[in-house]
Amino acid sequence: MTTKELLYVEDALGHEQYFQTQCREIASQIQDGELKSFAQDMEQRHKEIFQSIYNLL
Repeated sequence: MTTKELLYVEDALGHEQYFQTQCREIASQIQDGELKSFAQDMEQRHKEIFQSIYNLL
C-alpha cells in the first residue's frame, strides 16, 4: 500500500471516529426515544464501519 493510500485509510478512520462521537453526543441530547434510538444505532453502525476498515489493515 502506498503512502497516499494509507493517508486515505487514515482519513476514513478519522471520519468514522468523528461520526461516532457526533452520534453519541446527539443521542445524549435527544429526548424523543425513537430518535435517540436511531442516533445510537447510527453510532453503532459507524463503530462497525471503523472496525471493518481497521481489520482490512
